[in-house]
Formats: sequence, C-alpha cells, structure tokens
Amino acid sequence: MSDLTLAQKVSLAENVLIQDLAGESVLLDLESEEYFGLDEIGTRMLTVANESESLQVAYEILLAEYEVDEIRLKQDLLEFVAQLVEYGLVRVSGS
Repeated sequence: MSDLTLAQKVSLAENVLIQDLAGESVLLDLESEEYFGLDEIGTRMLTVANESESLQVAYEILLAEYEVDEIRLKQDLLEFVAQLVEYGLVRVSGS
C-alpha cells in the first residue's frame, strides 16, 4: 500500500488482539491464527497511530518523543503501517 499519506487514520483490525509485554507487544490475528511481535519502538508507533486522529498527529507525537530525522521518521512510519496493512493487522481510512 504505497499510496499511504499522513492524512489517513489507522485503526487496529477487528480480528486482531494485542497484548503488551513489558513495552513490547504481541499481535494475534484471530482469522489466520498468526502471531506477530513488535519491539518497543514498533509498539509505540502502533499505539500512537491507533490512538491518533491521523498519521500526521502520530508523526508529530513520535517526532517529539524520538531524536530522529523528520524525513526518516515519515518514511519509517509509512512503511511500518504499510506492512501492518499487508498482514491485515490494521485498517486505514481517510484520504
């Protein structure tokens, strides 16, 4: 899904459960019965994206929290979300 933009909203797919494990997390896709692990940064990116009204807001929050190049963060965030979409773990809405 290379057409992702920061204007879009991300939400956890209905068929996905998430469990926090000391800052890291495990996601379970109930349909495929596959588990996916996220490290601390992936967990934070998903949490912020899922709780924000748009990826732009999530990007701004993450930019304030981490010492990272703005362009690099934008690329990493969009690539991360694209991977989650590919695995059916999140849904994207908006333009």
